[in-house]
Amino acid sequence: MPSYLIEGYLPRSRSAELTESVARLRRAADALSAEGIPVRHLRSGFLPADELVLHVLEADSAEAAGHATKRAGIAPDRIVEAVTVR
Repeated sequence: MPSYLIEGYLPRSRSAELTESVARLRRAADALSAEGIPVRHLRSGFLPADELVLHVLEADSAEAAGHATKRAGIAPDRIVEAVTVR
């Protein structure tokens, strides 16, 4: 299943909101999966110096990843397919 990188802006002054935002995204991914749209939250990170939040989701499409972010109340700046290199 493809992975998608979700980029968003979060001011450092609101960084305390990140934990709840990630929890909402996980719940949204679980709910979509239960409805037959497979989405899985893999990880999230925050770059405070750049005020950048990055989430990685597995989903069948960028649209499905977008549904999860919308349901979680996250307004991403960009959703792009990501390739993991190991």
